[in-house]
Amino acid sequence: MRVTLPISILLPLLLATALHAAKAPPMTSQPGLSATAGSKPNVVVFLSDDQGWGDLSINGNNELSTPNIDRLAREGARFMQFYVQPVCSPTRAEFLTGCYHPRSNVYSTSAGGERMDLDKTTIADVFRKAGYATGAFGKWHNGMQYPYHPNGRGFDEFYGFCSGHWGNYYDPMLEHNGKIVRGKGFCIDDFTDKAIDFIEQHKDQPFFVFLPYNTPHSPMQVPDEYWERFKDKTLTLQKYDNNHTRCALAMCENIDWNVGRVLQKLEQLNLSEETIVVYFNDNGPNGSRWNDGLKGKKGSTDEGGVKSPLHIRYPKGIQPGIQPVGVSGAIDLMPTLADLAGITDQLNVLSLDGLSQVHQLEGKAPHKDRVMVNHWRGRLSARNQRFRLDQKGKLYDMKEDPGQLQPVNQLYPEVAKVLEKAVQDYRKTVLSELKANKLDSRPFIVGHPDARYTHLPARDAEATGKIKRSSKHPNDSFYTNWTSKDESIFWNAVVPASGRFQVTLYYTCPQGSTGSKLILKSSGDNLTFVIDEPHDPPLVGKSDDRSSRSESYVKDFKAKPIGIVELAEGPQKLELVPQEIPGDQVMDFRLLVLERL
Repeated sequence: MRVTLPISILLPLLLATALHAAKAPPMTSQPGLSATAGSKPNVVVFLSDDQGWGDLSINGNNELSTPNIDRLAREGARFMQFYVQPVCSPTRAEFLTGCYHPRSNVYSTSAGGERMDLDKTTIADVFRKAGYATGAFGKWHNGMQYPYHPNGRGFDEFYGFCSGHWGNYYDPMLEHNGKIVRGKGFCIDDFTDKAIDFIEQHKDQPFFVFLPYNTPHSPMQVPDEYWERFKDKTLTLQKYDNNHTRCALAMCENIDWNVGRVLQKLEQLNLSEETIVVYFNDNGPNGSRWNDGLKGKKGSTDEGGVKSPLHIRYPKGIQPGIQPVGVSGAIDLMPTLADLAGITDQLNVLSLDGLSQVHQLEGKAPHKDRVMVNHWRGRLSARNQRFRLDQKGKLYDMKEDPGQLQPVNQLYPEVAKVLEKAVQDYRKTVLSELKANKLDSRPFIVGHPDARYTHLPARDAEATGKIKRSSKHPNDSFYTNWTSKDESIFWNAVVPASGRFQVTLYYTCPQGSTGSKLILKSSGDNLTFVIDEPHDPPLVGKSDDRSSRSESYVKDFKAKPIGIVELAEGPQKLELVPQEIPGDQVMDFRLLVLERL
């Protein structure tokens, strides 16, 4: 069945894909650029997931200890008014592009809405073009199918997962440059291992390492060593003394340990002096934890939902202990790091919303009259040096009232007008670029010629009839309750270049329900296969959870090669359609992987 897309959608997509392919490396490529050792500083960026401002001991939380992250602040710069967005993928997009997230069409955290438009240059593109080896290790969350994939956005090396959250943190199914692999141990430790290996491999050339961790995001899993410190601890500082809070704090200590491992490796390799190390969070805390009296948590555009620590250590260029106080944000990190590295010639500064903060790192005054805007799902707030205008138009003096308890619109009417104008300007000049809606019009790219692998997960699929997801949260879900020949699973796709592909199915099916015959339909070739082997493993994750979850549990899905399909170029509907169902069900479906031959 063929899907016809408007030329206004299809042509820009194909052009952007072709242009991006021309400047980006293939998914299987290895770094080929190098620079003289020491000529440019290395860069390591840590980004934690759902960790709030108050989840560090340096910010006043005495119920956990984060000495390594705190050390970065003491030995470098500690930004006091740094802002991100209320949820994961928008913040990541702003860090990666230097632009407010609607400009790259990021409007959701799943099902395609997290993808950054292909005409946006990323920070990895910038550093790679300047001769850096680039690697990302962890949670990507800004697109899965190449060229949205990290390997298509400037990263030579990627190890981790591209979805918004993952269902199990121990020995999970991950990917390495598109190839499905099995993780080793606790995933945060594993991501750090791979980053350390990358640093060792590229110690003689400049490197840009991005470590986007996925904790303390749920599921609430953490190794016993860290859990033992908190499981019986009475929490008096926190709003809730429960296992979710205890596990989040334990996860933060695990993050800190891994930050310390990277710092230690830099010291062993004599690279500390010439390496810029950055640490920040992607949004406020994923729970009502202690947050230094700030109003709001993850998902909120109030101060507590968007204020993040930012620590930058660079012994060669930043005096220890400096505390920049000017408002800044994730959009500023691309120009700031490029400025510190001396590669601003690679930037198109006119296309950025962000501004270099090097002047603050030099002890100079912050940008005068700077306003940062926070946005999520139509809710906007604006922050200047002293005041925040919230989503309802109430003005707060953040110096005197960090908890946003008493509006001061009547006391400072001119300030309110300035921030109201900033919000309106954002609506006109930034939100107007957001083309997406609840039914994302961008098809999923399948079989890009520069990519060996394409992943088509249940997350990105749609289903008919009574087929249902294993959780209301799509990111790491699978499809189940597939019982009728009138039901199907499909993807609205576009194939940039025709080709032959080996198709591998990831599924489970109990004994007695095997024998279902299906067709993978496309606009050209069809592929017929049979679920002929039972595979019925238990759900995984519950025994490792320290607190209950709402996301899906996972299984050890079986990888079954189902044959070779020839896909024609152009827009189309890829659909799994059952022909025969001899048992009670077709299967539980998790993933298709297409490998270009």
